Order: sequence, then C-alpha cells, then structure tokens
Amino acid sequence: MILSLIPDVIKLPIAVALGAAIAFYPAKWIGAAGERQVVATEALKTSVTVLRERNTINEEVTASDVGALCAALGLSDDETTECMRRLDEAPGEAGHSGIPHPEGSIACERDRQP
Repeated sequence: MILSLIPDVIKLPIAVALGAAIAFYPAKWIGAAGERQVVATEALKTSVTVLRERNTINEEVTASDVGALCAALGLSDDETTECMRRLDEAPGEAGHSGIPHPEGSIACERDRQP
C-alpha cells in the first residue's frame, strides 16, 4: 500500500493533527452550548430577582397613603397639595389606577409647563 511507503515519523504527527482537527469542532460546539446554558441561567436568576424587587416596591406603594407618595416625589408644599388632590381624584378617572408612574406622578405632571 501507499501508506507503507510513508515513514512512521511522518504518519504519527499527521494522524495526531487530523485527530485533533476532528475532535476540535465537536468540543467547541459542546463548550458553546454549555456557555449558552450558563448565560441563560444567569439571565433567568436576574429576571427573578428584578421581579421580586418590583413586587416589593409595588406592595410598598400600594400600602402607602397619598400624602406619603407625594412627599416621596420631593415636591414643594404647594405641589404636594396639588399632587395629593389629583391622586385622590385619579382612581375615579378612566385609565388611571391611582398608582404613580415609575418616572414620576403623571397626575402631578400633567398640567405642568416645561
């Protein structure tokens, strides 16, 4: 055969290189799949943590009275009075839950000019 004409000193490194090349890509794909699984698990843990924190905040806001909510916004006395009046009215208006918007109270900011 033709392979018997090639010395073992040359065949052995070629065989090792071919074996490594054949094993490299499946090992790479298995490693990448494992990495994706770790990243997905971390993302899920982060999502659960964020949702738990959001639920805690929602419970605090729901349990707070209107005065505490307006005071937490850091408004002046006049603005706080107006905010409390509007939040008291808000649950009766269509489309309002009575809970302030995350970026500030929509009820307090609605008529404010820039």
